[in-house]
Amino acid sequence: MLREVYTVGVYWAARREEVNECARRADLFFQMLAQCDASLGQWYRAGRVARGSPGCPVHVNDRGEIEDLLLRGRNRADLDNSVIEDLGFGLHVWNQRPDARATILDITCGVYTEWVSNVCLLRPPIEGEAAERMLNSPILARILECMATAWDPDWGVVTTHQVRDLIPSADEKDAEVGWMNYFSRRRGTVPPLPAPVRIEPVGSLGMLIILTPERFTASNPEHIALGLRVRDLLDRAGLLSPQPS
Repeated sequence: MLREVYTVGVYWAARREEVNECARRADLFFQMLAQCDASLGQWYRAGRVARGSPGCPVHVNDRGEIEDLLLRGRNRADLDNSVIEDLGFGLHVWNQRPDARATILDITCGVYTEWVSNVCLLRPPIEGEAAERMLNSPILARILECMATAWDPDWGVVTTHQVRDLIPSADEKDAEVGWMNYFSRRRGTVPPLPAPVRIEPVGSLGMLIILTPERFTASNPEHIALGLRVRDLLDRAGLLSPQPS
């Protein structure tokens, strides 16, 4: 049986923001993230590194350095290497080391084309002590809440590829439903949901929905049945489909 690899991600539609605003949001996110787990306070630039080295450290409390990394992460045209402005900025980092014990973080922000989404995506470690600490409801919920607070996305989810296959979205543009879910108030009102689902506010921005207190897995038929039921209720409430602009 394939190991389930969890991801925490938030997504939002076209939103033109300059690099300084994206860096401000990233700065806030890194500050909040460091409070979630001891392993999330130091980050390194992702890419090729010398054997045994985690890479070049990123000073996440230096907004100027974050701006520089975001600018370096812009998409460029193949023909003349010119910046594709409407594809925004990108940041790709990891912590500790580039292996199964690392947390990997990808951010794409400032995108203002309808064809590409803005995203903040974190993959917790697959194995090791940090994985044992992080792959539980309180910490993953807190990470999702940090993402929602910093980036003000439309929706977010904690899920695995296997859960995605068993609780599919009706349309590729629809929000997914997984173990934990976030919906901005812009999407609508969260309806009453069955036990043991928990619904919590994220400030005035939106609502966090946690399906089970224990780890939600694709191998548990009761989890999948609950996920399908919640998906249908959220779909009827209009929360899964993009809102007309």
